[in-house]
Amino acid sequence: MRVVSREVGPFRENTYLVIDDDNKHAVLVDPGDDGEHIIEMVESCGAKLDAVWITHAHLDHIGAISEIRRHFGDLPVYLHPIDAPVYEAASLFAEQYGVPFEQPEPPNHDLAHDDVVRVGELAFQVIHAPGHSPGHVVFYGNGIVLAGDVLFAGSIGRTDLPLANPGHMQQTLTIMAGLPRETTVYPGHGGTTTIGDELDSNPFLNGIANVKRNAH
Repeated sequence: MRVVSREVGPFRENTYLVIDDDNKHAVLVDPGDDGEHIIEMVESCGAKLDAVWITHAHLDHIGAISEIRRHFGDLPVYLHPIDAPVYEAASLFAEQYGVPFEQPEPPNHDLAHDDVVRVGELAFQVIHAPGHSPGHVVFYGNGIVLAGDVLFAGSIGRTDLPLANPGHMQQTLTIMAGLPRETTVYPGHGGTTTIGDELDSNPFLNGIANVKRNAH
């Protein structure tokens, strides 16, 4: 497995290309902006693009979907349906922020908690991870978690946005804290980290770990 990233757009969002090199298949995760650069990344990877997986529908994670689909054809686009209102409102938020944005066509495949999605022979578990947005998911498997805006190096996603929920985020962080320490975290913004590093140094995560330890 290979994971290639590209930082895109004014919000410096991480778009990921997950590649099964053995079988020459790939998926895009959160193509947020700068579609031409994402297309170049895909075309240089040597694999066939099968689908687009969306962790959540904020504008900085979906802004290049239309351009990607125009170039590669009518790709499957996966999103948890609870995030549909966020997806549909993305152009309104883009206007508020004053950033260029092309509202993409609706997703055509639903995600649900405990689904298994695949790229080539690589399988990933879909974990519903609300808090930053109601339909946020993470993709976990093969020693990594594609975490969207749940967990960052040293921080977490905002919970003061429309439809965000701090209580749900705490429940989600408890799930993240339970992943193996060696799991590599690919976040929606910033550099990669591991669950172990965040348990040791991230106050939002190690507080949960301390509560768990004290409970035993």
